Amino acid sequence: MARRSVLFTPGDRPEMLRKAPDSGADVLVFDLEDAVSPTRKDDARNAVREVLADPAFDPDCEVCVRVNVESEAIESDLSTLFANGTELRLDSVMLPKTNGADDVRNLTALLEDYGVSLPIIALIESASGVLAAADVAARPATDALAFGAEDLSADVGATVSDDRSEVSYARQRVVLAAAAHDCTALDTLVTDFENEQRLRDDARRSVRLGYDGKLAIHPAQVEPINEAFTPDEDDLEWAERVLEAKREADAEGRGVFEVDGEMIDAPLIAQAERILERADAAGER
Repeated sequence: MARRSVLFTPGDRPEMLRKAPDSGADVLVFDLEDAVSPTRKDDARNAVREVLADPAFDPDCEVCVRVNVESEAIESDLSTLFANGTELRLDSVMLPKTNGADDVRNLTALLEDYGVSLPIIALIESASGVLAAADVAARPATDALAFGAEDLSADVGATVSDDRSEVSYARQRVVLAAAAHDCTALDTLVTDFENEQRLRDDARRSVRLGYDGKLAIHPAQVEPINEAFTPDEDDLEWAERVLEAKREADAEGRGVFEVDGEMIDAPLIAQAERILERADAAGER
């Protein structure tokens, strides 16, 4: 399943939770953490549980819940969500401020206490988390790494400019860690949801860095993100020509071959395969 766009929705807004699938996002994240004030945590837990337990709520996309950070708060999240063995329309759990592999291990154990096994999206948004990203990605339960530039900037005391050069090392380290352990890599959000051009530029940069998708905080951000992570017709045609030429070369015992005047070797073959994988995941083939 594609994870091009990952849309956060506040957990204490049940009307927004039910409308979230209309956004077209590949992943819906019902947020119990930052988007909810401390005084409304219980309201959010109950609202999310009610929506996820409703048989009428069955969107054609991944549904995730972002739990809180502190162990006591996570236990409250899970005890409400899975009370009395409730069957939920839930595909994954997002763990915020993941600082190391032990955080994933602890969440996995808490889920197991409720007889639940779900893939974990680890949100890397601290200096410790960035340095431990490979260890986090190596945990069996970790299915994706998500990079959070805003919290990281606050953690290290950085002032981030529009080009995000101040967090470029961390941004690249996270995508490398994900690739090394076959995890999905999800890039940081653009907080100015009214600036579509900035979002499009940043999403294209995400693609160039090797990310598989991008976080969003407003439904208006979903379509531009989906477009950025969906190969266009020219890319698809090039990838198909490359793989067709590879099949011919393999049959003739040739290791390298030419497409459109360019010599094709293993890295370009891998690039063509990745383009087609993105297109398949997006339902474009």
